[in-house]
Amino acid sequence: MGCAVVAVAKSKKTSDPELFSDVSVLRRKWQAALKPGKDLPFFEDVMLGSLGRLADHIMLIKDEGVAFKVSRAGRYVEQWLETEIQDTTLDAFPPDCALILSEAVASARRSGKPYLATAHCVRDGLVQIYDVFALPVASRWGGTMTSVYVNRRGLQYNLLDAVFSAAGDGVLSLATIRDADGKPADFQIVHLNQGTARLLRLPPDELRWRRLSSGTHALCAPEVFSRLCAVVSDGIGEQFEVSDDTSTLKISAAPVGDMLALSLTDVTDMKRREQSFRLLFESNPMPMWVFDVETRKFRSVNDAAVSHYGYDRATFLSMELQDLWPRDEWEEHSRALVGVGDVYNSGRNWRHLKADGSEIEVLTFGRRVTFQDRDSFLVSAVDITERRKAEARIAYMAHHDGLTNLANRVMFQERLRQDLERSRLVNKTIAVLCIDLDLFKNVNDSFGHPTGDRLLTQVAQRLVANVRGDNLVARLGGDEFAIILGTGASPIEISDQAIRIIETLSAPYQIDSLEVVIGASIGIAISPGDGDSGEELLRNADMALYRAKSEGGGVHHFFEKEMDRHAQRRRDMEIDLRHALANGEFELHYQPLVDLAQDRIVSFEALLRWKHPEKGMISPADFIPVAEDIGLIVPLGEWVLREACTQAAAWPSDIKVAVNLSAAQFRSRNLTQAVFTALAQSGLSPLRLELEITESIFLADSEANLAILHQLREFGVRISMDDFGTGYSSLSYLRSFPFDKIKIDRSFVRDLAERPDCVAIIRAISGLGRSLNISTTAEGVETVDQLDWLRAEGCTEVQGFLFSAARPASEVSALLGKFGDRASQAA
Repeated sequence: MGCAVVAVAKSKKTSDPELFSDVSVLRRKWQAALKPGKDLPFFEDVMLGSLGRLADHIMLIKDEGVAFKVSRAGRYVEQWLETEIQDTTLDAFPPDCALILSEAVASARRSGKPYLATAHCVRDGLVQIYDVFALPVASRWGGTMTSVYVNRRGLQYNLLDAVFSAAGDGVLSLATIRDADGKPADFQIVHLNQGTARLLRLPPDELRWRRLSSGTHALCAPEVFSRLCAVVSDGIGEQFEVSDDTSTLKISAAPVGDMLALSLTDVTDMKRREQSFRLLFESNPMPMWVFDVETRKFRSVNDAAVSHYGYDRATFLSMELQDLWPRDEWEEHSRALVGVGDVYNSGRNWRHLKADGSEIEVLTFGRRVTFQDRDSFLVSAVDITERRKAEARIAYMAHHDGLTNLANRVMFQERLRQDLERSRLVNKTIAVLCIDLDLFKNVNDSFGHPTGDRLLTQVAQRLVANVRGDNLVARLGGDEFAIILGTGASPIEISDQAIRIIETLSAPYQIDSLEVVIGASIGIAISPGDGDSGEELLRNADMALYRAKSEGGGVHHFFEKEMDRHAQRRRDMEIDLRHALANGEFELHYQPLVDLAQDRIVSFEALLRWKHPEKGMISPADFIPVAEDIGLIVPLGEWVLREACTQAAAWPSDIKVAVNLSAAQFRSRNLTQAVFTALAQSGLSPLRLELEITESIFLADSEANLAILHQLREFGVRISMDDFGTGYSSLSYLRSFPFDKIKIDRSFVRDLAERPDCVAIIRAISGLGRSLNISTTAEGVETVDQLDWLRAEGCTEVQGFLFSAARPASEVSALLGKFGDRASQAA
């Protein structure tokens, strides 16, 4: 397949498509799916849903370490790539497609943002323009993927036809119309260019789709009709001339079944043809020349060729074709010219010599022409030297970090695999050190990303200076670096090396007039004990790094088997959690809230419980953080809302239910709909639903979250501030939103009898609640003494084991009956 590509990369700041284009839709979906605090949105959040026809235009590319690999693609993409996708690497695709995909994916991965590129693909002489839109996304199972959208923009056009469209020759196609006996009876014009309209002296619209029998132009003459019938009947092309009072047209007719391809040349107006040639050839910005087919001498060159190749015109016209070819390609060039037809499309890249001796790489396209009565070839050359440099740069960037010039993750994994293979032969150990910078985020947040980038560059320089020999330093991403020590060093020597690295990286950095101090933590894994493969070593070193970070940073830690066991337990819980909701393993328990003035139960707080079929009850403290990490907390929270409302609808009408909300539910932007749906399906009055939030929802998108809270409250739902008094800005939040209730954290209630400061805090919160007309609920009440203190300090409600632990929904009625109107008589 002869093909070429000219790729023009576009940043999102320039020439964005119109508002409702496919690219804009995908860009908005990517932005909407990006969660606060995350570098990339999850693949499912961006690409799943109502994409409709766009799915056929999308491919998924994974980073397999040594290369980018396409794991799946839509039908349209497979047609573009001319192959079916079955975990195919990019180098298996046509070079023009592979180049633009590599560039787009590498740019999107490097920037962490969607990246739009434009590809001009030349195939069989047709120029087709494509949008190639790469969106970096995260996998819920770890790692980064890239979704790429491909679509042709506008109409395709024929490269050589475009070159000749301004020529004086006319080109048209005729369809044969046969009579009842199957003989040609007439011809209809189905296609023509501007040259035809000019030569026949009629507008194109008066010629297109007209039959020759109904026309008055030169092609309607009886002798022309006879000649055309003979061409169709005999199946042999013919050239003839037709004249009128003012001009003579040379007609070349070639049969293609019942179609005739005609070319018209005005042989009486050479001046007009010369003028057209100047427009086509001399003023064309693409280097072009005409050479004699027999002698291979240049007959004419345009200004662009003279300028681009550096030869003066006289020298150029004294040369032969082979003077442009490097001597080692003479035979290949010559073979390519043998038997060439009327049209030539470059099937490969060629090297050409410029006047200064330098080489360029070109694609060439040509068409046989008659020039000054000689059989000649008109050739245009496309310089792809810069494209080849870009390909080399992409190949380099595929293995190196663009900021620090260190090896990247791909090269690190390749090198680690090679070192492990060699180490097995000589029975030596390989150590992997994972390094994470302490306090780097503070530098980025305080001084900006440019300062952070310069700091990373200096860190890389210090690491290279500290790690010598045949060892490798790599940047895996962000502020995470890694080192391969392949010297067979002992654990003591590796530990000493890690201490030196931490000391080196912890020394002050000078960035302009700014002095920056950070630290480093290191996790270490050593083969073969900590793993036989690169994946195992890197994963285990990362676990050790996590342990070092959890100890406060600034230290190094070797991998231990217990870390792997802990990680396995975590992975098992993730798997179990994904099945638990579908399998109905979750249930709600309810703890009563007692109104001290009425001395009765007025509400129940819904508390989530997980009853594992094999492991029994699992503590929310264990599974809730995991559910948040794997993105299950939002659907789980919606289930809690529906279940709590449904069960509360069966209680007495004066009993409320309280449900806790997470910050993740606010980020999903589906919270209001989830609450309204739960109330509508259950029939529960909004006045009987209390939603408990913590101050964490105000830490990001506070204005949007406040809008959601106001919308819910206007609907009648009560809003409660949980864990009041434990945050940094609790009082300011009371100004931001008119809460119905504030819940005093159990830590103040626990030490009530022993610590006067706890009494003072509860007294202050109760007084604040009375002043603002906000109810106050004390959590964690376990003793009668605590109850007496809280009643004396004016708390509105109490909750805790003194009254009841959280009970299943089936026991709520019994609790209400047992407590009756004397709830403060503890059970």
